[in-house]
Amino acid sequence: MKLKFAIICTSLYAGALAVSPLAAAQTEAASTTSANPLAQADRDFVQAASMSSSTEIDAAKLATKHSQDKDVKSFAHHMMLDHTKLTVQLKMAAPHGVTVPKDNSDTELIGSLSKLNNKAFDKEYITKVGLEGHKEAVAAFEKEIANGQDAKLKKAAQDALPTIQKHYQMAQDLAAKKGVSE
Repeated sequence: MKLKFAIICTSLYAGALAVSPLAAAQTEAASTTSANPLAQADRDFVQAASMSSSTEIDAAKLATKHSQDKDVKSFAHHMMLDHTKLTVQLKMAAPHGVTVPKDNSDTELIGSLSKLNNKAFDKEYITKVGLEGHKEAVAAFEKEIANGQDAKLKKAAQDALPTIQKHYQMAQDLAAKKGVSE
């Protein structure tokens, strides 16, 4: 019960802090201090993982407004909860002195999705966010596991990879159900 409450509170907190993705002209980049340099592979992972989760959360919020499909909305709700949790885990795994970007969405993708509604939205959301986004995320997490130098970030990637792979499978199942090709 405490875990469920914590997840709900984290989701509400993340939602309250979220800035409109269209208002963000630039995405933030993972940064380090001179006291704690991070290997390039680890910086790339922090950037990719934070952008993936931020985009998932913002796109899921759009799905609640732009889709009429209960399956798409259910998928989006699941993505919002899991990616909020993954963002918290990434921040906890980041070494002291490493800034994990807060609102790091793919503004071009979010902007294009925000112009669509109903079935047109559903198709793009499933294709771009569900399928392509999770395929790229799986690759980024696997790359960190193989090439990362920071033990805590590698462990976070290992722990999160099954969830990201499950999301990709869920997106594939949703695409098949809705007749959306990869």
